[in-house]
Amino acid sequence: MSGDGVVFSLKDVGFSYPSGEKALEGVNLTIRRGEKVALLGANGSGKSTLLKLLNGLLFTKEGTIEALGQALSEKTLANEEFSFAFRRRVGFVFQKADSQLFNSNVWEEIAFGPVQMGWPADKVNRVVDEVITMLNLERFRKRPPFRLSGGEKRLVALASVLSLNPDVLLLDEPTGGLDPRTQRKLIRLIQQLGGAGKSIIITTHDLQIVEEIADRAMVFSEEHRIVADGPPSKVLSDRELLLRVNLIDPQYHEHGHEGGHRHYHSHD
Repeated sequence: MSGDGVVFSLKDVGFSYPSGEKALEGVNLTIRRGEKVALLGANGSGKSTLLKLLNGLLFTKEGTIEALGQALSEKTLANEEFSFAFRRRVGFVFQKADSQLFNSNVWEEIAFGPVQMGWPADKVNRVVDEVITMLNLERFRKRPPFRLSGGEKRLVALASVLSLNPDVLLLDEPTGGLDPRTQRKLIRLIQQLGGAGKSIIITTHDLQIVEEIADRAMVFSEEHRIVADGPPSKVLSDRELLLRVNLIDPQYHEHGHEGGHRHYHSHD
């Protein structure tokens, strides 16, 4: 990490797709080591685009991005030494696990990153076994990823990133579409990883889990700007803000705040 503990620093960052569609506008933010940040906003507000910029999957000509104390750009990632260190230390889990899974079985999927990093076979074996145990994936070890359920694929995709033990985790809608049990398992894992000092940046539409998984919440408007940044409890209690950015509709109201959980219920 950079000496001052800054993981990412963005100044006046904007991004447009080749079609001309605007995705981000005037984004300024700093994320420090060990922070757990939830990115909130309506569909199309720019959350997933920001994650892809932070992971060097997309590049912008508007503004500057620094990662781990160095500029993050096509040019710097073309440098083998920087690219190697960056890919080792920053892990990205796609919203759609099928975009990430391509090996013939789960064990090979989880081993892929360490093998690409040139780790010795005994270390690869040990690390893969540890991650499989941590995520309770033993029974899937030899199964092809395409034969798994959506939730199981999501866990394998996460395992394939955790095998490199990255300092930073970028998670795009990690709990979306999961059954309640798998979602709860994933929330606990995110909490454990945060407790171990990982920097975690998560996009989510599920307002009810934000206070469990994050110590900071950023809200994107439908104009692709950050319009709020602060403690989740403060951000989520601003009903006017949530309505304005289309995160809740007028028929919803907050119903209690029990045991650290914020609940939203419809009047319907």
